[in-house]
Amino acid sequence: MRTVGKCVGMVGLCAVALGMVFGQTGAPARKWTFPKTAWGDPDLQGVWTSDDSYGVPFQRPKRYGNRKQLTDEELAERAKENELIAAGIRAGVFPKAGYWEQHQGVEAEPYPSNWSEYAKQTTRQTSLIVDPQDGQLPGLTPQAMFLRAQQIATARKPRMESWEDFSAYGRCITRGVLGSMLPVMYGNGTEIVQTPGLVAIHYEMIHEARIVPLDAPGHPNPHLTATVHTYMGDPRGHWEGDTLVVETTNFIGGRVGIGANGEGVRYSDDLRLVERFTRTSEREIQYEVTVNDPKTFTAPWTVAFPITAEPGYRIFEYACHEGNYAMANSLSAARAEEKAEAGGK
Repeated sequence: MRTVGKCVGMVGLCAVALGMVFGQTGAPARKWTFPKTAWGDPDLQGVWTSDDSYGVPFQRPKRYGNRKQLTDEELAERAKENELIAAGIRAGVFPKAGYWEQHQGVEAEPYPSNWSEYAKQTTRQTSLIVDPQDGQLPGLTPQAMFLRAQQIATARKPRMESWEDFSAYGRCITRGVLGSMLPVMYGNGTEIVQTPGLVAIHYEMIHEARIVPLDAPGHPNPHLTATVHTYMGDPRGHWEGDTLVVETTNFIGGRVGIGANGEGVRYSDDLRLVERFTRTSEREIQYEVTVNDPKTFTAPWTVAFPITAEPGYRIFEYACHEGNYAMANSLSAARAEEKAEAGGK
């Protein structure tokens, strides 16, 4: 029940509240203890999902200004939207929801209920971007604006000309680090596994895995040489109290975007990400990532949202290429259209 969730951390006040909810009084709720691994590191292991933040705008709608949290009335409206989507998914129909679209001046579209995820809990965040204070992406550099214009022009081609017209995500190659964490319509699972000196982070969609070496006390792990670049970069981690901090550099630039599913503005090879994983309860980790790419953005910016443990959530095989005829069909259809047009002249 919602009252139980709100009582975490307020044991004294909640003894009465919980008694009212369950019709009885008793001992205060048991205080949560931060778990540790067998070798003494904070334990972040498990399967987590960002489903609860699905539907929260990436950038903050202008009407909220610098306000990071919804009011009770706005939260209730978001909850109604979540329930409409959930009911449609349970019934196997296409609900005409679109709360966020309507409030951002966009016509609502049906949600594909057969595979769409929806928020299991409501969150008060007005945007996923928490810094800058207005919740907006910083401006692009002149170089990035030029490259972005080229990217948009390419995306608006009347038909596909080659495999290069497909995104790295569309080709089942990668979504990038941030693109793999941001909540999307399905496949939001993240599995964390720990061993002494290493943390592995495994993503549900496309099945990418990152192996994060941890700094030993007094012995930091240097990054790879600047000549080595990968789609997911070169991560190095360390603990700051109970928070896992992961700094990642050495990215391949110009191929993957910084938004959901690796779409949006493409980052450069100067990208540096600093992620923070802080477990706040038995079922929640607070995730935060700061993006610093001086070739692309005029200032750093930060995204934050919770990832939660859902009972029964498992990561199954994501066979992205199996039976995937999209590229061959798209290109062959484009060539057939060109042939038909040439024949009609």
